Amino acid sequence: MARREKENYYLDIAETVMERSTCLRRKYGAIIVHNDEIVATGYNGAPRGRKNCLDLGKCTRDELNIPSGERYELCRSVHAEANAIISAARRDMLGATLYLAGQNCKTNELLSDTTSCLMCRRLIINAGITKVVCRTGEDEFTVTPVRDWVYGDDSLALKI
Repeated sequence: MARREKENYYLDIAETVMERSTCLRRKYGAIIVHNDEIVATGYNGAPRGRKNCLDLGKCTRDELNIPSGERYELCRSVHAEANAIISAARRDMLGATLYLAGQNCKTNELLSDTTSCLMCRRLIINAGITKVVCRTGEDEFTVTPVRDWVYGDDSLALKI
């Protein structure tokens, strides 16, 4: 029997974390791993103590027909990556890897285009995380060195 590779092992755990998501559009789960130890986990959901979309039974962005990736300020959720970063000490994230998995809530299919949004990329950079691994299929994933976002990614700049 073949042993599961580490990337998919950790992405499987991120998928389990994703099950706690309270979003009605897309569920995400993130884990931060450093030296083969899980430092923190996070899923997308409303801030502690606030009502979430699952409890309300509605999504404001869906009601307003806002496309995915736009107008995040209208979303009730804190992103999975942000929640994981909030739960960890920076010293434990320096040199770490963030694993991210996403799922479409309407189809229950894994997202083939999973990646961090521009705001989460900024948080990841400042946290000292060095690599992001995103699940793009059952056993498929992408690996992005965070330095690529620092030195070669103009998408972090505001486009007017």
